[in-house]
Amino acid sequence: MTHTDSQPDQTANPEPVADLSTLPSPDGSTPTNTAGLKRIAVLTSGGDAPGMNAAIRAVVRAATFHGIEVVGVRRGFQGLHEGDMRLLGPRDVANIIQRGGTILLTARSHTWRSPEGRTLGANHLKAWGVQGLIVIGGDGSFHGAHYLQQEHGIPVVGVPGTIDNDLPGTERTLGFDTALNTAVEAIDRIRDTASSHGRLFLVEVMGRSSGMLAVHTALACGAEAVLYPESPEDSYENLVSQLNANWLRGKRSSIVVVAEGDTVGRAVSVGERLKLDHSLDLRVVVLGHVQRGGSPTAIDRIWGSRWGCEAVRRLDCGERGFYVGEVAGALVAQPLSRIMEPQPAPPGDLGRLVSVLAR
Repeated sequence: MTHTDSQPDQTANPEPVADLSTLPSPDGSTPTNTAGLKRIAVLTSGGDAPGMNAAIRAVVRAATFHGIEVVGVRRGFQGLHEGDMRLLGPRDVANIIQRGGTILLTARSHTWRSPEGRTLGANHLKAWGVQGLIVIGGDGSFHGAHYLQQEHGIPVVGVPGTIDNDLPGTERTLGFDTALNTAVEAIDRIRDTASSHGRLFLVEVMGRSSGMLAVHTALACGAEAVLYPESPEDSYENLVSQLNANWLRGKRSSIVVVAEGDTVGRAVSVGERLKLDHSLDLRVVVLGHVQRGGSPTAIDRIWGSRWGCEAVRRLDCGERGFYVGEVAGALVAQPLSRIMEPQPAPPGDLGRLVSVLAR
């Protein structure tokens, strides 16, 4: 008996492909499987992000609607390399839309970076009769998917899942909205203490080499300054100038949001330098992985559901080699090759607004 809240268990041997093409749709009609797909696979890779479970749920249930079986791959590309796979049905993904993390588990795979590792994974997919793979993840995951399709011809589709929101061709990724709201809520609490003590706080947020999360957080929480790598004014001297101007305007407490990949340095090193140079009463808070966990926001659940269904629909229509995304509020599909483009920078006006509104 399948338990709705349990995580998938490893199945040692591939299971035979069933014929689900006669499953009726809610209106009584039979869905058309134009590409002749019988079985696809889904995995989550890289850092976990809230909304991944919503996407997994959508993939499994949309595929079932179209008469397609779904193989769940545990632990991302590492699990694919090791053949850690099992069939998933609609009941296996019940009651997961509200959960953070990923029921399929995830990992960062070094073996997948080699052609030999990808060949072993491709062989596992073929042994299971998989005719298409949906990869939910970020930049590194999409690179791995791109090479798998190039080298082995397995149709691949990407669903953007990363709190960094740093993928070209989409203005949104799963987990970004949840992480943003988590960071803002934490800084709102820190602000109470900063105001009570007349103190400077440096708050470090995640984002790898991207400042997208940092600059959005800074604007949303009313920070006095933000340090992020894409800013043309990203310098220690400029930060000191901003803090001094705030002091002269009568501000006795300040919040500075620091991107973890900032070129000036991480929050701890910047704080130590400020203490040494200016004897400031300050504290450093590194929010860390608290930003990656927690129940996804409605926005991340909705886009996870839309993207998961769209990925299945397009695979069913014979499309391959793309990833879904959002541009100007519309659902879009981008060629998977676009993942080779530089990562997008945060909108320039956001950083300027932080400075303007800090008066």
